[in-house]
Amino acid sequence: MKVEKIETPRLYLRGFTREDARFAIGIWNDREMGEYLADPALEEGDIDPDYLKEIEVLGEDEECCYLIAEDRGTGERIGTCSFIPMENGGIYDIAYCVHKSHWRQGYATEMIKGMVEYARRHGAKKITVTVDKKNTASNGVMKKLGFAVAAEGSYKKRGTDRECSDYKYELLT
Repeated sequence: MKVEKIETPRLYLRGFTREDARFAIGIWNDREMGEYLADPALEEGDIDPDYLKEIEVLGEDEECCYLIAEDRGTGERIGTCSFIPMENGGIYDIAYCVHKSHWRQGYATEMIKGMVEYARRHGAKKITVTVDKKNTASNGVMKKLGFAVAAEGSYKKRGTDRECSDYKYELLT
């Protein structure tokens, strides 16, 4: 699913390209940065070629809009984010991840605000985000932006027996 570039004060949220695959894998499958994601931890040399090919085509996904957050001035990639319009666009489910070299600089907040504004402009009535209960930073961002816990659930870390608990947050627009 493709969308126009989303602009925030410091970032562009632009469509995912093949060239972004290794950057995304580097975040999602990193032991520290991906701790609260369902993706398994991988070492750089452990990337299966089929997995890489799967990630390279995310920008062509018809249901989920995968984006890269990049610095407006330098073009440096800051993180990844995505959203899935559900129920005829009435609900947008969003996700985000910031590279650890940019943690605690307000980028997650800015990415989410940009996606929320985009969703509002496109008729969203509700925005949802799922956050691991142990992810103190992301839980704080959700509360700061006015999201409320709507449900509790769990997920299994892929490739492991590890069961993780999460909150499903929602924001009514």
